[in-house]
Amino acid sequence: MTLGRTSVADADYDVLILGAGSGGYACALRAAQLGLTVGLVEKGNLGGTCLHVGCIPTKALLHAAEVADSTRESAQFGVRATLEGIDMDGVNSYKDGVVSRLFKGLTGLIKSRGITVIEGEGRLTGPKQVTVGGATYSGKHVVLASGSYSRSLPGLDIDGERVISSEHALRLDRVPSSVIVLGGGVIGCEFASVWKSFGADVTIIEALPRLVAVEDEASSKALERAFRKRKIDFRTGTPFQSVKHTETGVAVTVEGGDVIEAELLLVAVGRGPSTDGLGYDEQGVAMERGFVLADERCRTNLDGVYAVGDIVPGLQLAHRGFQQGIFVAEDIAGLDPQPIDEAGIPRVTYSHPEIASVGLDEAKASEKYGADGIETVTYDLGGNGKSQILKTQGFVKLVRQKDGPVVGIHLVGDRVGELIGEAQLIYNWEGHAEDVAPLVHAHPTQNEALGEAHLALAGKPLHAHS
Repeated sequence: MTLGRTSVADADYDVLILGAGSGGYACALRAAQLGLTVGLVEKGNLGGTCLHVGCIPTKALLHAAEVADSTRESAQFGVRATLEGIDMDGVNSYKDGVVSRLFKGLTGLIKSRGITVIEGEGRLTGPKQVTVGGATYSGKHVVLASGSYSRSLPGLDIDGERVISSEHALRLDRVPSSVIVLGGGVIGCEFASVWKSFGADVTIIEALPRLVAVEDEASSKALERAFRKRKIDFRTGTPFQSVKHTETGVAVTVEGGDVIEAELLLVAVGRGPSTDGLGYDEQGVAMERGFVLADERCRTNLDGVYAVGDIVPGLQLAHRGFQQGIFVAEDIAGLDPQPIDEAGIPRVTYSHPEIASVGLDEAKASEKYGADGIETVTYDLGGNGKSQILKTQGFVKLVRQKDGPVVGIHLVGDRVGELIGEAQLIYNWEGHAEDVAPLVHAHPTQNEALGEAHLALAGKPLHAHS
C-alpha cells in the first residue's frame, strides 16, 4: 500500500469508518449489505461504549437489581424467600457473560459480511484519509463515528477508586455501603436505582431543578416520588462545589456549604464527544465545543465526510447512532433515505420505576403549538390489570395537537420501556387518537394502557376515572 494515497479513484474502500460503536458498526453492516467495500477502524472492541461499558452491562445490573427487589419483597406475592445478600462476583460474571456473547455474535457478523476491521487508533489525516499506526487508508466516503467519554467537572478529578465514572462503577467488586451520585440524569438515576436495590445508601446531587430534567415534568415528579418512597435521597437545584477524601471515603461540599459524606462519589454529569486529537479540526471539519456539526443528512461541511452518533449534537443514545449509521450507508449507496426526526427517537431511563418517552413534552408542545393548541390526557396505571399484578404505579401521558396527531407520549412505571415500540410508531406515523383507539390491545398487558389512554384522548374513556 502506498502511504498517503488520496486519489478517490484509487481509494482503499468505498466507505471508511472511524469507530466501531453502534453508529460505526451499523453503517459498516448496511454498507456491506449494499455491496460497498468497507474499512472499519477501531482501537478497542467492536460494539463500543454501548456494548462494553454502557447500555448492555448497565441493564444487566438493573435486571440483577430487579431480582434482588423481587426476592426482598416476595412476601407480598405469597412467596416465602429471603435475600441473603449480593454476590458481586456472581453479578459481574452474569453481566460479563451477556456482553461476551453479544460481542462474539457481533464479531462473527462483521467477519461474515466481508468488512475489513483495521485495529488501532485512527486519525483523520486528509479529507478522505485515515492513518492508523504507520499505515494510511483512504475512502471514497469517510464516516466519523468516534463516540463519547464520561465527562467530569472542572477541578473534579476522577481517580477510579473513591471518585469514579460509570465505567469504574461497572467494574466494582463490592456493593458500597454509601454512594453520592453527582448528576440526576439517566446514568445517575440508573446507578442510584441499582445501588439502592443492592442495599447501599444513595444520595443524588443535581444542579437542575428536577431529576431527569430532559423528560416531561410529570415524569420527573413521578420518579422523584418513587425514589422518596424507596428512600433514595436526592437534592435538586443543588450545584456541586468540591470533594475531598476522608478516612472512610469522600466528603462532598455543595452550594450553600452543606457537606455530604459517603464511601464513593459517582460522577455522572453526562458524556463528552471523543474528538480531541483525532485530526478533525486540522482537516477543517466544522466543530463546536468538541462536537462535529452535521446536517439532517449527517453530512459535515467536508464533501464526502459524514458524522454519526454521540459526536453529533443531540441525543446521545445508541439507537440514534445505530439508525444514523444505517441512514449514511443508504445515502452513500444512493437510496435517498428519509432524514431522521430527532423527536421521534424513543428515550428510556431503566430505573425502578422506568421512564420512557417519544416526541414532545407538554412544555415543548405548548411552545410549538401554543397552550391553546394542544390537549393532554393522563391514564393512571391503577386502571391497568397487568400493572396491578406487577404492583407497579405510574401513567401514560399523551400530548396531541388539538384536532391533530399525537405529538408526545410519556410513560412511567416498571417495564414501560417495552411499550415504547408502539408509542414511537404512533408518533412517527403521525397517528391520531381516533386511529389508535379502535386497535385491539391484548388483555391483560401493560400495552393496554396505551390503548386506554388513546380511547380517553379520543373522547371515549373506559377504565379511566373522570
